[in-house]
Amino acid sequence: MSELDGLPPAPPAAGTSLDGTKVFTITAEENAAMCRSTGIEPAADGTAHPIYYYVATQVAMGKTVAGVCEACEFDVEDGPMMGSSGVRFVAPLKVGESYKVTGEILSLVRKRSRKLGVMDVLTYRLRLHLLDGTQVLETDNVWVLPRKEFAA
Repeated sequence: MSELDGLPPAPPAAGTSLDGTKVFTITAEENAAMCRSTGIEPAADGTAHPIYYYVATQVAMGKTVAGVCEACEFDVEDGPMMGSSGVRFVAPLKVGESYKVTGEILSLVRKRSRKLGVMDVLTYRLRLHLLDGTQVLETDNVWVLPRKEFAA
């Protein structure tokens, strides 16, 4: 007997596009504030703080957090949780540069957890590109979506 017997499968979210239409520009003022909030001075060479990998991709992707949750048939009010985020930089992020995002949901897998009960584990990939199409990074994010409706 499977640990998920009696439960419906996770919604078919894999393949959902997260391509954005917004352009994200890292301004010198915002970068300076971000750097100083972490106790460092902005880089003299125009390199932006690396946390912008997450900020830029989340802001400029084609769906809001609520929209991503909706694609997974999950109510954002039920509290999605970040599981992990990993990034692979091809080039450093630069102040004053404009970027766009492409991406997709890779998987949505239903699991059972001792602490959370039934949950769906969402994995999605976002790529940040210069406006000419040159890719500068790729990030895979994992969110945990607790499925309260299946609580015992």
